[in-house]
Amino acid sequence: MFDLERWQEIFETISKNKMRTFLTGLSVASGIFILVILLGIGQGMQNGISSEFENDAANILFIFTGATSKEYKGLNPGRRITMKNDDYNTTVAKNEDQLEYKSSVYRIWGGLINYEKESGSYRVEGVYPDFQFLENASMTHGRFINPNDNNSFEKVVVLGNKVKNDLFKNGKDPIGEYVQIKDINFKVIGVYTDPGGEREESRVFIPISTSQKAFNAGNDINFMSFTLQKEENFEAALASSEKFSEELETFLKERHTVAPDDERAIRINNSLENAKRFYDLMDMIRFFFWGVGICTIIAGIVGVSNIMLIIVKERTKEIGIRKALGAQPLSIIGMILHESIFVTTIAGFVGLIFSLALLEFVGPLIETEYIANPSVNFNVALITVFILVLAGAIAGFFPAWRAARIKPIIALRDE
Repeated sequence: MFDLERWQEIFETISKNKMRTFLTGLSVASGIFILVILLGIGQGMQNGISSEFENDAANILFIFTGATSKEYKGLNPGRRITMKNDDYNTTVAKNEDQLEYKSSVYRIWGGLINYEKESGSYRVEGVYPDFQFLENASMTHGRFINPNDNNSFEKVVVLGNKVKNDLFKNGKDPIGEYVQIKDINFKVIGVYTDPGGEREESRVFIPISTSQKAFNAGNDINFMSFTLQKEENFEAALASSEKFSEELETFLKERHTVAPDDERAIRINNSLENAKRFYDLMDMIRFFFWGVGICTIIAGIVGVSNIMLIIVKERTKEIGIRKALGAQPLSIIGMILHESIFVTTIAGFVGLIFSLALLEFVGPLIETEYIANPSVNFNVALITVFILVLAGAIAGFFPAWRAARIKPIIALRDE
């Protein structure tokens, strides 16, 4: 029930101590402000990391090779391991039911590409058709490489959007034109964009069979990449990819006579494992942010509680008179709690509104590598509202309990 007299008392008490009330409210408002800003930054970090993983297929595995670091079966360390077409073909044949997309890659760094008077040095990669989906590449013109291109050793090329803009000025359509890759003519059949931006669009793709034949690579490949069939949830997908990675690593090490514990010769980059590490880290960061924010709010609560104790001390005689006239302890507790909750809630809402406004207007402008659009969702806002009310109740409870225990005869003697 709305008690007008009680609210008048609250406002009268506040008006008598404006500066004290302002400073008390400021500590609570700053606590909520810091908490919401930290949570917004935490969400922004999660957004940024998630966007990094979206640049490629979500559950992609890359298999690289290097030099052996250990002696094994009489073979010295330092041997350079090079994968072959047969490594890829055997892997695909053994795991066909598990694989979604697949491709091996033969890479040519610094491939000089010419078109008329324009030229540039770009990364040239021989790939299979599935590589478009492994890289999340989207076609803007023409098409990607198809199986017939590989089977027939076609000299066709798909340009990254940046390469297209560098070589074909004034918006000229490149489809059907011929470019020279290391002085070999290739027909442009498509242009793609990539969510990774210009760095990823500074590449061109040709059929892997053509790249090996045209550039004297024999059966060599630089790396393989796969995605597995989708699972019901993240944990199942992670378990499946870890099992696949372990079996593939064992197979390749046995095939190339590499020590089982040699971590340099055969390396598998599992994006789901990387994602799990990042998300675990984000959970820790979010927990830390909550801890810092809650501790800041607790400091504000202590301040409010101290102020309420001072108020109780100042109103000791008044409280004694109320009790002498028959006021119940719950009535005294309610009077103190009302004032405490009112001050903390209003101050907290001010901090909440300012923090949400800052995230709303400044958040979209923040675009760094690992932070994107920091914000808080509606559930977090509701939690902070609950924290505000709880903080006010905690701050006022002990002063209110002390006020309720004041004996009228002692209170009336108070000066």
